[in-house]
Amino acid sequence: MAQTKLDLTGLKCPLPALKTRKALKSLKPGDLLEVHCTDPLSVIDIPSLIRETGDRVEIIERAERRIVFLIEKTDGAGISAE
Repeated sequence: MAQTKLDLTGLKCPLPALKTRKALKSLKPGDLLEVHCTDPLSVIDIPSLIRETGDRVEIIERAERRIVFLIEKTDGAGISAE
């Protein structure tokens, strides 16, 4: 299990979600991705992205100017075909 940090501070929507999606593609199940954002819309966009991918996410820090997400890559077995 590896943990990667992705610093997306200063980027505006939709870039944090797009760069998070790209970073997730290189991870293996069980790996963690710590994402640092300053865009207030990322609290909507990144959890929405994770619902699509079937991975797990939690907000581990939410300050006035910074949001930190911790995403766990899963095997995607929980994704349903809609």
